[in-house]
Amino acid sequence: MKILFTIFNSKQSVPSGHPAKILICRRGRFKGSFILFFALGQFAFLSAQQQPTDSLEGTKVVLDEVLVQAVRVTKESPVTFTNLKKEEIAPRNLGQDIPVLMNFLPAVVTTSDAGAGVGYTGIRVRGSDATRVNVTINGIPYNDAESHGTFWVNMPDFASSTESLQLQRGVGTSTNGAGAFGASLNLLTDAFSEEAYGQISSSIGSFNTLRNNIKFSTGLLNDHVEISGRLSRITSDGYIDRASSELESYYLQAAYKDENTLLKAIIFGGNEITYQSWNGIDLATIESRGRTYNSAGAYTDENGREQFYDKEEDNYRQDHAQLLWNQKLSENWSTNVAFHFTNGRGYFEQFREDDDFSTYGLETFVVDGELQNTTDLIRRRWLDNEFYGTVFSANYNKNKWDVILGGGWNSYQGAHFGEIIWARFASQSDIRDRYYDNDSNKSDFNLYAKANYAVNSQWSLFGDLQYRRVGYSANGEDTGLVDDTFRFFNPKAGVVFDLNRNNNFYFSYAFANREPNRNDYESGNPKPERLNDFELGWRYISPKIQLNANGYYMRYKDQLVLTGELNDVGAPLRANVGDSYRAGIELDANFMLGDKFRLSPNVALSTNKNVDFVFQRDGELEDLGNTNIAYSPNVIAANRFAYMPTDNFQVSFLTKFVGKQYMGNIDSENSTLDSYTQSDLNVQYTIDFNKILKSITFSGLVNNIFDADIISNGYFYTYDDDSTGSVITYDGAGYYPQAGINFLLGATVRF
Repeated sequence: MKILFTIFNSKQSVPSGHPAKILICRRGRFKGSFILFFALGQFAFLSAQQQPTDSLEGTKVVLDEVLVQAVRVTKESPVTFTNLKKEEIAPRNLGQDIPVLMNFLPAVVTTSDAGAGVGYTGIRVRGSDATRVNVTINGIPYNDAESHGTFWVNMPDFASSTESLQLQRGVGTSTNGAGAFGASLNLLTDAFSEEAYGQISSSIGSFNTLRNNIKFSTGLLNDHVEISGRLSRITSDGYIDRASSELESYYLQAAYKDENTLLKAIIFGGNEITYQSWNGIDLATIESRGRTYNSAGAYTDENGREQFYDKEEDNYRQDHAQLLWNQKLSENWSTNVAFHFTNGRGYFEQFREDDDFSTYGLETFVVDGELQNTTDLIRRRWLDNEFYGTVFSANYNKNKWDVILGGGWNSYQGAHFGEIIWARFASQSDIRDRYYDNDSNKSDFNLYAKANYAVNSQWSLFGDLQYRRVGYSANGEDTGLVDDTFRFFNPKAGVVFDLNRNNNFYFSYAFANREPNRNDYESGNPKPERLNDFELGWRYISPKIQLNANGYYMRYKDQLVLTGELNDVGAPLRANVGDSYRAGIELDANFMLGDKFRLSPNVALSTNKNVDFVFQRDGELEDLGNTNIAYSPNVIAANRFAYMPTDNFQVSFLTKFVGKQYMGNIDSENSTLDSYTQSDLNVQYTIDFNKILKSITFSGLVNNIFDADIISNGYFYTYDDDSTGSVITYDGAGYYPQAGINFLLGATVRF
């Protein structure tokens, strides 16, 4: 991937034809054609690449960048980050989820329950799972307020409506929503287009994968208004048996702009029907039944044969509405205000064999003289929730100061309930009875102040203060009665040094707090976690070479680490550990090898430890010393080698290596995920036309081209057996195999 950072200053020149044609001037040196940026109060995020324009979608108006200026950073901030733009995503955007499209970024590991990147997918950054990666869309929190999870399956094909994204590793800058304890990911949706266009995309691939979408824009009407949208549908059988997906989504945007105002109204959402594949598979079953066996929905019929319930699936819909307003107040002041509303509702359905009556509050009864206290049944477990609120910021930019004042208030209400829709023996149950019914509420308020101060032409200082108040209440059987309030103060500070026009150094310190999620309460009374994050980095850029190097030390108190276990709905469980740390070095680069070749390697080397970890084995506590934190490989490396013989043709060979990792925190060899290497081949060719038909782009992607046996995720558990009179601790593990060699082919017609 082209991972380029903005390190140029106003004195630097760039050869014609080089992708880094847009230069970001140092604060206080802003001149000429860049006056629009300051007039809008924007330190705009731009990677060191050409401002995107194309014949289809017209000129991408940089004004849209002001909508995310409060949560994004540039090279003038001491934050470790990577930018990824639509043009870089497009060649591989053939229906797979956003985490899969980010797979080759530094320190990133991705996985797919169905094994092929469609359906439920996950991402880890620096060993931190998705619940610890803060995600915002146009500056608005996207993580589920209760679980902190990010469910991209609810927004299929969202990459097709993403203008750019920025991944900040570590604590990053203050943002909205739950604190970033591994990374923060913010997405900017489609910029408005000054020219009208239409687009039809289709792709097909392995496992009967099929994606179709249509996009359009009216272009700029009366110099002020644009309406655009997208409809998508994706279906796939999945690599894992019956791990099918039926996904639909939409995106509709109305934008208004004038000299001082940008106003956008956006609605988007999706509906997913996904056959469950979260059970995983143990090694014995892999050997006896193969890598694709899926136990979800299995039951035994009257003849003793294994059958599978055909509706063992998730069925969930989520709709989002956003109103975004940027206003220039003066030459030095601008404001952003956003209002949002999200409604999610749906269920997952399960066949349960010989389930206890007591689980559902059913009374036992006698049938033919025999006590009946179990039954086969089909249940639905529902979630119906609303999330709404506002986020806001004001930017002041004059001379040496760039200041952002902002915050947000968000509220969540969730209803959790379960229904039996069929039972072999129904006891005293009535139709639409709820065997559990509970509610949860969460409020989240934060205020922050950020400032960059240019001491001189080389030195700049950064400060960031955030106050956050979180209230959470729940009354479920799994959580117990919860009524907690957390008050957090999160300071950050740093310094940036521009040695010359090619070299940039930074150092930062950040202190962060984070509240537990709903699942954490299942294990008792969890504590909030704290983090001290130290980052030291160097960036170098020249016309032919871009280098980024950083070291980090993240020291945690009461970190909620993954235990390796799953709850009864397949969600990972976590537990507080006393002291722990993550430390590492990350390197990424771009080498322009002549006009036609590009090499883009990255590597992340780390050590991730629980300090003086204590574990109860065979009925006694053992001090295991320093152990490895679960799901935290010490080596993650990737590379992209691209050949571009013409502007319309490119071939990329991508390679990813992930080192050995443990799925638990006790360094058990039974909990290991072996290292693996994945290699993909990506091809894109565009034919341009000069008539009504603008162009046709053909894309091809061969995933795992060497057909490696990859297992990128799994679970690990321990249990005690005292049947012999003494306590013996045993353990077990399950795995999520990923697909072997598979392909996707697509075509996009633009007019």
